[in-house]
Amino acid sequence: MKVTADTNVLVRAITLDDDTQSPVAVDILRQAELVAVPVAALCELVWVLTRGYGLTRADAATAVRAVTQASNVVTNTTAVGAGLAILDAGGDFADGVIAHDGERLGAETFVTFDRQAAHLLARTGLVTRNLEPTSSSDGLNPERGVET
Repeated sequence: MKVTADTNVLVRAITLDDDTQSPVAVDILRQAELVAVPVAALCELVWVLTRGYGLTRADAATAVRAVTQASNVVTNTTAVGAGLAILDAGGDFADGVIAHDGERLGAETFVTFDRQAAHLLARTGLVTRNLEPTSSSDGLNPERGVET
């Protein structure tokens, strides 16, 4: 059987927090010939683990790596790597994924009101622009001077 794993299945398999659903989730993920894990599900997973379950970013990154490195899992490994790079640097997994997808779709500059995201993404070499209003004449605050 080839399946797509929804976020709630991943959460149950990782946290083992439900006596009924967790064993079912683990079984289906182990028994499936192929488990498709959409990057959107991983974005939700990181959010649920860090916000809902109070896991650290490092623990959430470990969980994402464990899921995506399973022999029967397929996912967009490049997007996952971009998300993990930002998560490992102290930012949000989703910001890395969003920036990666934007570049893949032809964007040249990542724009955001999130100062931390702009800073972390600029450190990876991505051109970012922090749109947070400042006292500059254009009202835009380029991150790290690289039109960043």
